[in-house]
Amino acid sequence: MIPIALWAPRAGLVLVEQSGRQAPLEQHADGWWRGDIDDGDDYWFVVDGTRIPDPRSTWQPHGLDGPSRPDRPDRFVWTDADWKGLDLEAAVIYELHVGTFSPSGTYAGVVERLDHLVDLGVTAIELMPLATFPGEHGWGYDGALLWAPHHRYGAPDDFRRLVDACHARGLGVIVDVVYNHLGPTGNHLDRLGPYFTDAVPTPWGAAVNFDGPDSDEVRAFVVGNARHWITAYHVDGLRLDAVHAIFDRSATHILEEIADVVHRAAAEQGRQALVIAESDLNDPRLVAGVEVGGYGLDGAWSDDFHHSLHTALTGERHEFLADFDGWADVARSLEKVFVHDGTHSSFRRRRHGRPVGELPRHRFLGYVQNHDQIGNRATGERLAHLVGRRGAEAAGALVLTAPFTPMLFQGEEWAASAPFLYFTDHTDPDVAAAVRDGRRAEFSFSATEVPDPQSADTFRRSQLDWDELSGPEHAAMLDWYRHLVALRRAWPALRSDGPADTRASLDTPSGVLQVRRGDDALLVVNTASTVVTSGVHGGLAEVVLTNDAEAAADGRGVVLGPRATALCRLSGPER
Repeated sequence: MIPIALWAPRAGLVLVEQSGRQAPLEQHADGWWRGDIDDGDDYWFVVDGTRIPDPRSTWQPHGLDGPSRPDRPDRFVWTDADWKGLDLEAAVIYELHVGTFSPSGTYAGVVERLDHLVDLGVTAIELMPLATFPGEHGWGYDGALLWAPHHRYGAPDDFRRLVDACHARGLGVIVDVVYNHLGPTGNHLDRLGPYFTDAVPTPWGAAVNFDGPDSDEVRAFVVGNARHWITAYHVDGLRLDAVHAIFDRSATHILEEIADVVHRAAAEQGRQALVIAESDLNDPRLVAGVEVGGYGLDGAWSDDFHHSLHTALTGERHEFLADFDGWADVARSLEKVFVHDGTHSSFRRRRHGRPVGELPRHRFLGYVQNHDQIGNRATGERLAHLVGRRGAEAAGALVLTAPFTPMLFQGEEWAASAPFLYFTDHTDPDVAAAVRDGRRAEFSFSATEVPDPQSADTFRRSQLDWDELSGPEHAAMLDWYRHLVALRRAWPALRSDGPADTRASLDTPSGVLQVRRGDDALLVVNTASTVVTSGVHGGLAEVVLTNDAEAAADGRGVVLGPRATALCRLSGPER
């Protein structure tokens, strides 16, 4: 027998059903119902006559609407005793979606491709959300059973095998978790207790109750889930989705509490784990220390770098991109992190952000492609689809030589031809229709036909085609990325992250962007359609890596062809 419990202060009667038999649970004054079940057999809770899975279920072998099954993490034999965790300062992160990354769309399928990632040189994978979500395939941001890895990807032990295999190859594992809302299907928490509050609206409905009456158990539910990923699966970090939609007026903010629990849980296992936030607030307090009034997170996504670089390369200026002014803002972001650090935002019609000050720049993640920025386009185009090979190569060079912790998105390294579309598999017909209609309405201004997110073909089109790696164009892009990653890992200047370690300037007449990194690294990007000569301002430059066969460096500077990029090593007394 194993103990079982459910926090359901709103329930009048709670039973547990197992093997066709029902038995009452014991009610306690604190809102908990407790009892025991047989180990290994599927079970349900029956709450006031309604059968539901366990909200803390750690295994849903039949999906969101099926029974729960006990998972026994203590029985898994780990081989990663020597693994000490992920160092963000030296990390190169690779975001992937389990269902589209490999032909099988499983944890085992990711294991089969790990050698590719090792050869690329990345140090960690970041998995889009794994918590059980509706149907067979989806992005994962509408999960409703937060403790159970999605059944379509494999059993819990299959995920453990993936983590163990990553650690054996020197790769860390970060899991994307969603604590700002739950999906609309399969979410039974509201019938159990005050998990949500109408005090603050969110794009997904009522906010999670982190600071209202009876919120202690709600907080414990989320904090316990964060700890569970660290202890039961040995993951090396959590990426917290959209923390700007998490509302908490408590003296100890829920983000601070999550970070503290994650750090302590990993330390108990003799390793370290990270907490990384996604936020559009441009607020450096997320990663500032608790002792100076921050939340103590380890890192945060930095959208301003993406937005300025995307605008510079594509010329797109719609909606939030209207706030960015191309290459000049790329230079500003490289030096200051946030383009909007207290300046006026035309999109928001107010001042936005604050300066990051002396914070190390590796605390911010830099990227030019991720699931949001590709998948939230109507037809899921990748950057190479929009700007061609030279533009994509320049973007890769800027990401991988920036002072930020670089993050790549699956297939970016070989300019994959597959789009990454928005796809769902909602089992509730009303929700499916609402998602389909909402997606079409979002892009009603465009003449482009929006793929049906509920269509299985939309999902299949998003799967990577690994066979195309044998093609010369894709192989050349992969070689470019491999060289850039290798140089970053071997060249201290490219990992320097102090406020004064990056100096970026745009020569507007010529269209040349220069980025000085550390003591002896210089990245030169020719944004123009003509040959240019970029001065080095003292010292000599040696071209280390370039995508221009005619590139040259001499005492006058660096000569580059149209739209070309060169990474140079500086020497001489004024380097």
